[in-house]
Amino acid sequence: MIKQAEFITSAVSITDLPKDDFDHFLILGRSNVGKSSLINAITNRKSLARVSQTPGKTITLNLYLLNQSLYLVDAPGYGYAKRSKTQTSSFMRMINEYIQLNGHLKKIILLVDFNIGPTQDDLDMYIELQAFDVDIIIVTTKYDKVKSSHRLKQEKVIRTKFFEGQKIYFTSSETKFGIDKLINEEFGNE
Repeated sequence: MIKQAEFITSAVSITDLPKDDFDHFLILGRSNVGKSSLINAITNRKSLARVSQTPGKTITLNLYLLNQSLYLVDAPGYGYAKRSKTQTSSFMRMINEYIQLNGHLKKIILLVDFNIGPTQDDLDMYIELQAFDVDIIIVTTKYDKVKSSHRLKQEKVIRTKFFEGQKIYFTSSETKFGIDKLINEEFGNE
């Protein structure tokens, strides 16, 4: 259970990170996949992470301290068409540096829109992440946006896109579906 959550800092470099020994859980996903909404649902706070109607607003690594024991790290979204190639390249460098040089990174949470399913950008990111020795968890968002009669079929389609045995959670920030399971299984021992 997440009893305490607070925004700590925004970082653009590994040198900007807090100097402590808390574990980091990095949240990655396409722009507009619902990263901020998921952070708010996990922390049970309405506006801890700012939710924007405009994709591509996050341009830094935003660190949220949970239960005085771990950081949820919100990364800039990828796949946003209106960003320049230079911006996209610098974001990817920042994320790669963060993953490679951060000795406290424990898990990478890759978000996928349940309604759309994994895009080519999502699958490319998933494959790239295999190079790192970090646990990868897939969390689908917007589960509530699919009719209940189609959800099981969509779950099966999504499972086929990832390696066998990949841990996948199906969630909705709106209805809180799957949020408790995600917290208990992934953050429970932290």
